Amino acid sequence: QVQLVESGGGLVQPGGSLRLSCSASGSFSSINAMGWYRQAPGKERELVATITSGRSINYADSVKGRFTISGDSAKNTVYLQMNSLKPEDTAVYYCNAFIVRLSRREYWGQGTQVTVSS
Repeated sequence: QVQLVESGGGLVQPGGSLRLSCSASGSFSSINAMGWYRQAPGKERELVATITSGRSINYADSVKGRFTISGDSAKNTVYLQMNSLKPEDTAVYYCNAFIVRLSRREYWGQGTQVTVSS
């Protein structure tokens, strides 16, 4: 069984910062990629940022220059440092990972709420 456990969401004022963490646990061979998606009320889930095992990184245009994704392979953990937060960043943030056990599969975390409001 593989689980993704997220932490670090909360309420922050515009211009503030938050750091999200997501750790993969369970029995598996390797992690190909990890990343973050978000879903605001009434909107579709969208990509925020991803990082591969080869350290290739991709960001949504809306977060470039403000968010930074990083990974710690020894801890099977991915981080999302979010700076200069805006009200439009308010959403449930989901951790995503492609993990190899017997085969390569996609996994999702339970989601963590990020609210940017004064």
